Amino acid sequence: MKVVRTNLSGVLAIEPQVFADDRGYFFETFNLQKFRNATGAMVNFVQDNQSYSKAKVLRGLHYQIEQAQGKLVRVVSGAVCDVVVDLRRSSPTFAQWTTVDLNAENQRMLWVPAGCAHGFVVTGDHAVFLYKVTDYYAPQHERTILWNDPALGVKWPVADPLVNAKDAAGLPFAKAQTYA
Repeated sequence: MKVVRTNLSGVLAIEPQVFADDRGYFFETFNLQKFRNATGAMVNFVQDNQSYSKAKVLRGLHYQIEQAQGKLVRVVSGAVCDVVVDLRRSSPTFAQWTTVDLNAENQRMLWVPAGCAHGFVVTGDHAVFLYKVTDYYAPQHERTILWNDPALGVKWPVADPLVNAKDAAGLPFAKAQTYA
């Protein structure tokens, strides 16, 4: 596996080694030992999630203020622009964001460490999105940052995305709870 550092501290794009021939392809979607060696992250994934989204759907920017989740995410069908915002005040990249294109063709994964808000917008016809998370979903601790907060200035590649009521009512970054 190849690890590509993003502009955010600890946020890593992971490109698996894909073995392809005229029959198709094979690759490991996760190997704990290789993941730890490549990233230095000592993770214990406890839950896998999958979502399906139609064209132009935007989900995020979500995080849990307690039971913070590290996430290893990937797209198995379709394409998204994935967005991560650093909410760790102790981080050198606090309040900064990054984007990574994830799609079925590039097979890329993204490691989002605990302490970051996460979201994505579908850039193709659809997306089947998988999440491996390091803590359980805790709705009482879930928070949402306003996806289009001008103070953050995230450059979403889709005009007029489809956003649900919860995400449309997210807090501006200046009012969001953050981590130490």
